[in-house]
Amino acid sequence: MSIKMHPFVGETDLNAMTALGQNYPEGWIHSADLPYRLSSWALDDPAKIGLWEDDQGALLAWAVLNTPFWTMDYKLHPAAPPELYREVLGWLNGRATALAQTPDGHECWFVMMPARESFARQELEAAGFASQADVGEDSWCKVFMARNPALPVGAYPAPKGFTVRPLKGEGEVAAYVEMHRAVFESKNMTIEWRARTLKRPEYRPDLDIVIEAPDGRLAAFCIGWLTPGGSGQVEPLGCLAEFRRAALGRVALAEVLRRLAAAGATTICVETDTYRNTAFGLYKFMDFEVVDDVIVYRKDYE
Repeated sequence: MSIKMHPFVGETDLNAMTALGQNYPEGWIHSADLPYRLSSWALDDPAKIGLWEDDQGALLAWAVLNTPFWTMDYKLHPAAPPELYREVLGWLNGRATALAQTPDGHECWFVMMPARESFARQELEAAGFASQADVGEDSWCKVFMARNPALPVGAYPAPKGFTVRPLKGEGEVAAYVEMHRAVFESKNMTIEWRARTLKRPEYRPDLDIVIEAPDGRLAAFCIGWLTPGGSGQVEPLGCLAEFRRAALGRVALAEVLRRLAAAGATTICVETDTYRNTAFGLYKFMDFEVVDDVIVYRKDYE
C-alpha cells in the first residue's frame, strides 16, 4: 500500500476527518462530538493538521495539534498499517517541537487513550509520552462512561423563573461564549469557534440546550451530539458558579438525555475526569457507567 501526506484544503477534508472518526469509533473517545472539536480555532492553521491517504485517495489517518485543548487529536483507519501510527506520532512530535517557542506552542501536550488500547499505549510510551496516572499530587486520570438511552430520565424541572430551551442560533453565540468562558475560567472558547459548530452538517439545534436565568442571562448549557449510527455524546456541559446550588447542570443534562433518546440514540457516552470529580458524580447519578479508564499521556517540549 502506498501512503502519502497531502495538505489540508478545507471543508472536504474536514468532512472526511469527521467521517473517519464517526465510522470507526473503536479506540477513540471523541467520536460523536468530533464536529465540536474539529471546529476549534486550531484548525485555522493548516500547519497543525496532518492527513495521510492511500494511492486511491482514501483517508487513512489524520492528526491535529488541537491547541485550546492542549491535546494531540488523531484517528487512524482500522486498515492502516502499524508503521503509519508511528509516522503520525512522529509528525505530531515534530510539529510540537517546531511550535514550542512560538505563541501557538505549548510546553507540553496530552493524548487521551482508552486503557484497553494496548498497542497504542505501547507506541505512545515508546515515543516518549508518560502516563499521568501516578505522578503524585498532579496525577490525572479520566474515564469513558456510557448510558443506555432506554433508561428513564428523572424529572428535574428548572427553578421558578428559569427557562430551559435550545440556543437561539448565531444571534446568541456571543452570550453563550461569555458564559462558557466564565464557567471554565478560560478564554479558549471564541465566537468564531462556537459559530462554526452551528454550521456543521452534524449539528442539531434541538440538542444545543441552554438555561436562561430570570434576568435574561444564560446560566447553564449542555450540548448533545449524535452520529448517523446512533452514538450520542455529551460535550460540553457547564453551569455558572453562582447557579450551581440550583443544580442547573443536572437540569440541562437531563433535557439533553431525553432529547438524544427521542432522536434515536442507541448509546450515550461522555468523557470526564475520574472518581474525585464533581462531574463524575453527576454522570453516575444520571445512570452513566464506566466503560473504560482513559489514560492521560503527557510529553514535555522545552
